[in-house]
Formats: sequence, C-alpha cells, structure tokens
Amino acid sequence: MAGAEVGDDVYGEDPTVNALEEAFAERVGKEAGLFVPSGTMGNQLALRLLAAPGRSVLAGRRQHVVIYEAGAAGRNAGIQFTTLDDGDGTLDPEDVRWAVAAGDHHHVRPALVCVENTHMPADGAPWPLDRLEAVAAVGLPVHLDGARLFNAEVATGVPAAAYAGCATTVMCCMSKGLCAPVGSLLAGPAPLVEAAREERQRMGGGMRQAGVIAAAALVALRHMVERLADDHARARRLAEAVADRWPDGGCDPDRVRTNVVTWRHPRPHQVVDHLAAEGVLAGTIAPGVLRLVTHHDVDDEGVERAVKALAGAQ
Repeated sequence: MAGAEVGDDVYGEDPTVNALEEAFAERVGKEAGLFVPSGTMGNQLALRLLAAPGRSVLAGRRQHVVIYEAGAAGRNAGIQFTTLDDGDGTLDPEDVRWAVAAGDHHHVRPALVCVENTHMPADGAPWPLDRLEAVAAVGLPVHLDGARLFNAEVATGVPAAAYAGCATTVMCCMSKGLCAPVGSLLAGPAPLVEAAREERQRMGGGMRQAGVIAAAALVALRHMVERLADDHARARRLAEAVADRWPDGGCDPDRVRTNVVTWRHPRPHQVVDHLAAEGVLAGTIAPGVLRLVTHHDVDDEGVERAVKALAGAQ
C-alpha cells in the first residue's frame, strides 16, 4: 500500500486501480470492473442500472440487499423487493417464474433477480451451479451479490467465472475473508460498468488516489483465495462446538461449508457477553440468532479458545 503507484481514479488515471479492475473482470469473466468503497455500494449500483423505478426486484427474504443495507434500494433505486423463500440459501426457479407470471395479473412487474453467493444467513451456503443456471434461465437479468463469492469457489470447486456467467453483474468484497482492509468490485458488460462509474460519482463513491487501497485489494485477489479453505475448516470446528453445546439451536455442522456459523438462542446477548469476556467476538444477525465468522486473523489457537468459551456458555 505504501509503495502503490497512484493517480486520480475519478479521471481513470490511477494505474493500481485500473490493474485491479482489469484483474477482477478477467477473474470473473466480465468485460469490465469498477472499484467501489463497499459491497453495499456495488449492490446499489447494480439495482440502479438494472431495475427502473417502480419495478420489483426478486430476492431471498434474508439476503443482504434486502435486510442489511438500511433500506437503501427504495431510496437509491426507487424499486421494491418481491421476497422469495431462501431457507437453504438459494431461490427456487419455480418461485421466480411465478413472480414473473404474476406481472400479467396486476402484480408489480419484476425487472431483476438478485442472488447471494455465499448466502450468509444460511451458514454461508454456496449455490449449486445448476440451481443458479436454472434461475438465470427464467430470463430476467441477474445480479450476483458475491460478497463471499470466492468462498463459494473454494468450497465447491466451481470457478467464480462460472457462477458469474449466470449473471449480468457480479459484486465481490475484497475485504471479509480476502483480508483487504476496504473495497469491493462490481463487474459486467463494459457499457454497463461505464454507466456504473457515473452512478458511483452520484452516490459519492468517486475516489482520487485510491491505488493505496486498491493495492491491498490486488493482494487479496491474487494471494488470499486459496487460504479460504483454512477458514472453512475452522468454521466447521466451531459449528461442531456450537452443536454440542446447544443441540436444539439449529446448527448442523454438515451444513457449514464455508466460514459462517449461525444458531438460535433465547438469550443471544447473554451469549455474546459471555464470549466477549473470554476474548471471543460474536454477533447477532436477527432476533435470537447468533453468528460466528472465521477469517485470516482467527488461527487454530483462537478457534480452540472459542470452543472452550462456547462450552462454558449458558
């Protein structure tokens, strides 16, 4: 980061940002990429470009774009969500077809399908590729919220480009498991990405000498993907500890294939406080639902400390 070659990215003159955008676009099989401050901004840009105001966007009811972006879609894009069941982290193509057909019966016509891969609230579940292909085959444009797309690649062996091939646009976070301190990328057809660049400016996302942070994102993209398997193994260890401690909490270790562990508890904040006192940070994602996430800074020693703390929780 300290040695990054920089320029003015608003003018397209930052060579490190340009290199990052090109590398990401190539990795996911798209024509062009755009560096943005956050995954939320990447998702919001896709909504603004692919769904006109007054249309609906089909998405799982627990997806990040629906519940964890502070209602941004209605404010930024003027759309409403038609939410579908995503209990296993995926959407049923038949539900998508029904929602499209409902547009002929005075329902709001959908313009776009959003999918999340991996699906965080479903224990970081990766999509089966054939399921995503079936959703795309319905015929609507697809935006792939791939905040943890490379976790899906490592867990399934399906290349990120194969997943992205089902979508018009794809977003991926270089932070989270890939370890960069900040930044995400949006990729898609070149004309669409050029339009996204203008929309990014409208949303306050134009950055100047952004090569300083793009340099870290390049390291993330080039060197931090394969190591995600370590995070997945450690999350499985945590899931086993959670299932042992709370057998009725809904945590199935066999379902934990990436780096997210969730479970139910009637007093989640009591558990969070107990873990914090033991030096383990956990959080909540819904009423009565807790989450643990593994990443580069959680080593085997840290996992075992967490396992011990979980065993002593009430």
